[in-house]
Amino acid sequence: MTAADHSIQLAKVAALAAEEKLAEKVLAIDVSDQMPLTDVFVIASAPSERQVGAIVDEVEDRLREQGSKPVRREGEREGRWVLIDFGDIIVHVQHEEEREYYALERLWKDCPEVDLTGVTVPARPGADDSEVTEA
Repeated sequence: MTAADHSIQLAKVAALAAEEKLAEKVLAIDVSDQMPLTDVFVIASAPSERQVGAIVDEVEDRLREQGSKPVRREGEREGRWVLIDFGDIIVHVQHEEEREYYALERLWKDCPEVDLTGVTVPARPGADDSEVTEA
């Protein structure tokens, strides 16, 4: 079994939002065969707590625009590793040091990586109508 198309689309939007806030090493892993609670992990890192927060806010805003609300948000106080659970996907935004230490991609190495290319996200309300963001 592979991740649902809706989950993959949400993962692509989350990855694009993270990249817009200069996240580093953004990747998505299809964990649907190994974990019955969610389909995709999106992992991104940043060099500072402040940037982790900016990435988290942008991801949350973009997914809300897609009609997906977070079920849970953890780790915000410390700003070193924030987990946002959207049900179908879980987004991990980590400080570079936590990313290196915990190495989630190594823990889930048996799971396939999701191709994050090819998503088109409508422009935000109030933006120029011709503006469309593509990954």
